[in-house]
Amino acid sequence: MKEDVQMYKIKSKKINKIHVMITTMGIILVVLFITVMCKIININIIKMADNKYAEEILKRKNDEENQKIKEEEERKQRIEKQFGPLNQEEIEKVNKIYRHSEPKRVFLTFDDGPTKQVTPYILDLLKQENIKASFFVLGTRVESNPALVKREYEEGHFIGNHGYTHKYSSIYSSIDSVMNEYNKTNEAIKKAIGNDKFNSLVFRFPGGSVGGTYNDLKKEAERQLEEKGIGSVDWNALTNDAAGARTKEKILKNFYDTIQGKTSIVLLMHDAADKILTYETLPEIISYLKENGYEFKTMYDAIGRNIEKE
Repeated sequence: MKEDVQMYKIKSKKINKIHVMITTMGIILVVLFITVMCKIININIIKMADNKYAEEILKRKNDEENQKIKEEEERKQRIEKQFGPLNQEEIEKVNKIYRHSEPKRVFLTFDDGPTKQVTPYILDLLKQENIKASFFVLGTRVESNPALVKREYEEGHFIGNHGYTHKYSSIYSSIDSVMNEYNKTNEAIKKAIGNDKFNSLVFRFPGGSVGGTYNDLKKEAERQLEEKGIGSVDWNALTNDAAGARTKEKILKNFYDTIQGKTSIVLLMHDAADKILTYETLPEIISYLKENGYEFKTMYDAIGRNIEKE
């Protein structure tokens, strides 16, 4: 009997141990299962978070790229518009350029360039003085000196059209010749500055638009240019550097004499190859104009357009 009881106790202990082992194993397995599941869930959560973050980054990048594309398209449209034909109101502003009263203003204009002998020095001085000017260029010289035209454009100066040859017998042989010289020079400028949207918005007739043998032809050419949205401008003050003024004293005297009593000055000068005196006299001209309260303007200011470069 005692032996049976003893055997029972032994068996009970073994059974209890087995139960404990099974329970422990079960707990371990449950813990392992929960741990594994948690890791799987965490991994999925991390993946989901990573995917969401990646999607947000991609969306942000796409939005930024789309915004850049939109801004670039808008910029191109602005550039195309700013060199588009002048409207009637803008042409009237050019025609009435001399009638402005206050504040006093001056348009420094240079014809017959660009040339390597003179134009770079004038540009250096204008840059030093922080002044913008208007250059009425000849097509033949644009083709010979494209880098100088590009520099004029890049530094914010107005580039006007002065015809292709400056030979009266050629440009004034017919209305078509005037238009052809304008177009040929316009194309040369586009190529030089690398902007096919550019148009010369203002034309300056060689010798001026009024008087002389070709007066009637010039008036008709002026009318046809305006129909195409192109203005034209002469001058109301000069240094006479192109005809007769061979010393700084004479250049300055002509300048002082022709600006008297004017509040809106369109000053005619030249940057042809033999006009180094123009450059040498320019500092005194600029100094006088500054001291007398003149603001320096370009033809862009006259027509009321802000020019944005390519």
